[in-house]
Amino acid sequence: MSRVGRCIDNRPMEAFWDTLKSKMYYLRKFSTFEDLEQAIDGYIKFYNTKRLQKKLKGMAPIDYRRHTLVA
Repeated sequence: MSRVGRCIDNRPMEAFWDTLKSKMYYLRKFSTFEDLEQAIDGYIKFYNTKRLQKKLKGMAPIDYRRHTLVA
């Protein structure tokens, strides 16, 4: 289990939040918490289902997981 305040212990999650902040959060203003919550939810769905990643053979994470389960 990761220790509190140790980004080295949880590098993938830290990288995800860094990407979310730089690609979505810092580019917009949110008037309510609900707007922010909805934007984060939408970005997570985009990140997992639509965002193509070179290191995953040009597939979105969900497609890559399905591909590896079939193989």
